Amino acid sequence: MAQGKRLKDAYEAITPGQGITLDQAVKMIKERAKAKFDETIEIAMNLNIDPRKSDQTLRGVVNLPHGTGKVMRVAVFAKGDKAAAAQAAGADLVGAEDLAEKVQAGNIDFDRVIATPDMMAVVGRLGKVLGPRGLMPNPKLGTVTADVAEAVKAAKGGQVQFRAEKAGLVHAGVGKASFGEEQLVENVKAFIGAINRAKPTGVKGSFIKKVSLSSTMGPGIKLELAPLSSL
Repeated sequence: MAQGKRLKDAYEAITPGQGITLDQAVKMIKERAKAKFDETIEIAMNLNIDPRKSDQTLRGVVNLPHGTGKVMRVAVFAKGDKAAAAQAAGADLVGAEDLAEKVQAGNIDFDRVIATPDMMAVVGRLGKVLGPRGLMPNPKLGTVTADVAEAVKAAKGGQVQFRAEKAGLVHAGVGKASFGEEQLVENVKAFIGAINRAKPTGVKGSFIKKVSLSSTMGPGIKLELAPLSSL
């Protein structure tokens, strides 16, 4: 009941369908993030794309300037010097066939998987386990690389992966309610900028249809589109 009343009160100052500036939205969201935990600030973008078409797929990564506020657990498939480099960079799990056995057994206590190219024969056998969870390493996302140390640092430092779903929806966490307003604004701009740069070649007409921000327990707030298209 308390949660329902809090959400109702949060909606009272929001005009349905009316877009507001990014700065205003961040301020309103922070003011309404009253949960007993540090709520995640989330962005949702409706794009004018059909990801089922080969020339309208959208997938990539973006390094948020202030990170996500989430503790990222990283698993790395590597051997020898590469394994040592991954451990030195802060990887939580490092291994080869032994790590594959743990994953196959259902021990998946990590948020990102990185692999050296020579380990993909081993990782490939885990496709049915990692694929549905969105954890399969991909060269386009920088998670299949010889420079595992840099990939681990990027993942730990707030790198966010994005991918358009069937309806053209992209969503991600872009910070925490405890972040400063300026930090959140800069993170949101970085995310939207990355989406704009990743615009598929097959898109015709307006690319971004709708953008909204929310906190974990708060209402969604629609943003003005015009200032976002040039980010």
